[in-house]
Parts: sequence; structure tokens; C-alpha cells
Amino acid sequence: MSSSLVVKVTAGLDAPERCSQAFTVAATALASGTAVSLWLTGESAWFALPGRAAEFELPHAAPLADLLEALLQSGRVTLCTQCAARRAIGPDDVLPGVRIAGAATFVEEALGDGVQALVY
Repeated sequence: MSSSLVVKVTAGLDAPERCSQAFTVAATALASGTAVSLWLTGESAWFALPGRAAEFELPHAAPLADLLEALLQSGRVTLCTQCAARRAIGPDDVLPGVRIAGAATFVEEALGDGVQALVY
């Protein structure tokens, strides 16, 4: 049985340290060979849009755009359906590789065998 990690990030520019921690943990797990699924919810939903992660700055933190790119290349990135709808973000608006899915998909992923879920 292989392990995997599901990370739900609920923070964005409103709580930059928590946001950065979520992306950093997800990217670190990915670099260690763990399968990673990152969920963008709440204010982090904006990072599904082109250029938004590049606008994020936090001293002494890895660039969010770099972490997101790694997750898009080798992991899975999902934007919450309701969070997208509340922000008028549609499937044609998001970065290539970002899917939009809802709570049922999150629960299915989080309850899989060998899965650890973290919420930031």
C-alpha cells in the first residue's frame, strides 16, 4: 500500500503564513515521492487563476508560483466547486491542469486507503 497526502488550503492572502505552509508541505511531500492532491478552497481559490500565485509574497518562504507549478506537474490540484462559483471562476478561467470538483470528490480522496488529509 502506498501512501498519499491530501492537503486542503483554505487561506490565501488573508492568512499568508497558513497558505504558504500548506503549499510548502504539499510540495515537500511531492518531492519525497508521496502522491499529493492539493485542494484550493476559500481564499486560496484565487491561486487557480493564471498569475495569481506569482503575486503572493511572504518573506523567507518559497515562491508560491514555484510550489504550485511543481504540484501541477507532478501532483493533482483541485479547485472547490462552490468556492469557484462564489468567485465567478469557471473551467475556462483556471490554469491548465486545475480541475474543479466538490465535496464528494474531496471525501472520496481523503478516505482512501493509505491517505493522510491535512487542512490549513
